[in-house]
Amino acid sequence: MLITSMNRRKKIKQILQKKDKKAKAKVQNKAKPGYISKADRAVLKAEGEAILPEKSV
Repeated sequence: MLITSMNRRKKIKQILQKKDKKAKAKVQNKAKPGYISKADRAVLKAEGEAILPEKSV
């Protein structure tokens, strides 16, 4: 009986550790920037080019 209770405790501990690890990973800062679609990148580039000539005038 002692062995099964230890196995159950071990399994519960593993599950909780796994949950904690996932939660910590979610909270950490992400080094990779979010995805920007090709159309959005084109719009941002066009806006950037439109702003530059105005500054030099």
